[in-house]
Amino acid sequence: MGVKSRNRAEKRKEEKKSLYFARLNNCPTSPRKMRLIADMIRGKKVELALHMLKNSPQASSVRVHKLLLSAIANWQAKNEGVRLEESDLFISEIFVDSGRMLKRIRTAPQGRAHRIRKRSNHVTLFVDSRNAVVAETEEANTESKE
Repeated sequence: MGVKSRNRAEKRKEEKKSLYFARLNNCPTSPRKMRLIADMIRGKKVELALHMLKNSPQASSVRVHKLLLSAIANWQAKNEGVRLEESDLFISEIFVDSGRMLKRIRTAPQGRAHRIRKRSNHVTLFVDSRNAVVAETEEANTESKE
């Protein structure tokens, strides 16, 4: 590995320490259905999002609920001294990408066959604290004034 690549990798690693996220790979739900759930909770507070997912009738909301709990646990692991209630966590970013596609054959009329695409998706969920965002903007404002 060259010096530039190593420096870039170390920088990326340092940036990841301040990010709190969880990933769900190869979830056997179509991305279109999962995006409806993601759009429903994007930007919401964590407590509100958990209640919305718990009471949602869609099957994919159970998986996103578990993913959100995992992201909260990742946040708690990196911030051991901070209480969850005081941190004011919210879902800063959530996106759904298409995953692998299983191709199957279904019989069709007159001896033909149609292709069935069983889709899957990858979900990435980022959690952040509003208090940290406010503190960072205040620090930036005081530095710019000086």
